[in-house]
Formats: sequence, C-alpha cells, structure tokens
Amino acid sequence: MNTFVQNLIDGLGNGSTYALLAVGVSMLFGVMHLVNFAHGELLTVSAYVIYGLRSKDVSWWITVPMAILGAVALSVAIEFTAFRRVRTASAFTLLLTSFALEILSHAVWRIGVSSKPRRYATPEIAFKTFDLGPYRVEVWDVISIVVAVLCFVGTAIMLRKTLFGLSIRAASEDFDAARLMGVKANRVISGAFAFAGLLAGIAGALYLLRRGQADPRMGAEPLLKAVIAAIIGGLGSLKGAVVGGLALGVAEVYFRSFLPNDLQGLTDAFVFVLIAALFVVRPQGLFNVQTAERV
Repeated sequence: MNTFVQNLIDGLGNGSTYALLAVGVSMLFGVMHLVNFAHGELLTVSAYVIYGLRSKDVSWWITVPMAILGAVALSVAIEFTAFRRVRTASAFTLLLTSFALEILSHAVWRIGVSSKPRRYATPEIAFKTFDLGPYRVEVWDVISIVVAVLCFVGTAIMLRKTLFGLSIRAASEDFDAARLMGVKANRVISGAFAFAGLLAGIAGALYLLRRGQADPRMGAEPLLKAVIAAIIGGLGSLKGAVVGGLALGVAEVYFRSFLPNDLQGLTDAFVFVLIAALFVVRPQGLFNVQTAERV
C-alpha cells in the first residue's frame, strides 16, 4: 500500500507537466483543429532563456517569469508569422507548417547557440524531500501539483467567467456562428496561442528547473507526451487533457517502479501498449468532444 501511494504522488507530480502542455494542445485544436507540433519548442525557448540568464547569475525570481514570458511571446509570434497566413488552408498544410517550424527551431538553436546541451545550475529546492508519515515526498512534486491545480482552476474560471473565455468556447463549438455573433477571429486565435504559451511556459518552468540543461531537441519528448495525453482525454476536451496528462504521468511511474531492471528502458513501450488497448475500447478518447468546422 505504501508503494502504491508513493508512486501515485510521484506520478501526479510527473503528470502535472504533461497535463499543462496537453491543455494548451487541446485548446489550439478546439479553436483551429490543429495539432501544433511546434508547441514543444516553447519549452526549448524557455530553457535557453533560463540558460542565458542563469549564466549571468540573474536571480531565479527574475529568470522564471522571463522564461514564461519567452514562451508566450514565441507562441504569439508563431501564430502571427506562420499559422495566420495558412489558416484557411487544408489540415495537411497546417500540419506541415507545424513540423516545419519545429525543424526550423532546431536549426536556429544549433546554429545560433550550440548543438550540444548547455547546462545551468538548478535550485536546491528542485531536489529537496520531506517525510510525510511513511512516504518520502519531493518538494518539487508538491509544487508542481499545486501550481498545476491553480492553473487548471484559473483556466476553468477564465473559460466560464470572462468574455475571452466565452469567445474561446464559442469558437470551439462553431467558429462561423461565433463570428456572426461578433467574435473576432484574429483576436480569439492570438489569445488562444498566448494562453497556450502561458501554460507551456509554466509547464516548462516546472520541468526545466529540475532538468538542468537546454538542448535544441529537448521539447520533442514532452510534446509527444502532451499530444498523447490530449488524445487520451479526447482532442479538444480541456478536462480530458488534464485527466490524460495525469493518467500518463502516473502510468509511467508505476511501470518504471514495477518493471524488472532489465526492462526499465521499455517503460514508454509498455505505456504505449496500454494506451493502444484503451483506444481499442475508446477510440475517441475518454471524453466525447463535439467538433465543428475549422476556420
């Protein structure tokens, strides 16, 4: 029983980062019917902001907000410079555009900085632990869970209580009808990218402060996990993205804990087999999502 609870705590801390990224992925899919594979590059830019500022001994209290701001700025810039110009194109064109942006980002960091990882010192709190009864809890897992919960609650309040949130919900259900009711397409889509960038920046801070290095391809793996989490929950469902991200994080930790040592390297493979079995039963994901025509 102790092992079960211990793994649950570790898994929720791990899955909170996936969930934050998955909410951004699902929000963009709901508005544009786009799975943005350049979304992981927001973590990469955050990592290099952290590396650049920490190399100059800038305080973490300044570095973290600047890293989050960098993710928001890049997300908005991506929408304005790339996706706005192909918004009415086919879904395949949008997908190719997102892949092109990902590849371009890798090239920019390799040429402009280095193809080798750049390391930076991590804060001491990232690896501190404390005892809670029979359980050894990492402080950073608790911080990750609390921050993620606050973000989810804030997102829910934003969607239900603000004019922007109402516009996002209307655009997700029927963008044409929303535009007839006065919703501005550019404003809603730019706002969705900005909000997704904010969540990605926060997820990046939680992930990067413990990772301790930046490299050009570092956003690829978290993005893959976020997309899988969004699909598990049902693409376009924000609550599904939260559930999918947390479930994926918990599943990883449990497999890593119970698999024999010689099979530890196959943790992701076992997780994907479990996900494949889920899709046999629920191909649409855990939550049903009403879809509308893309703008």
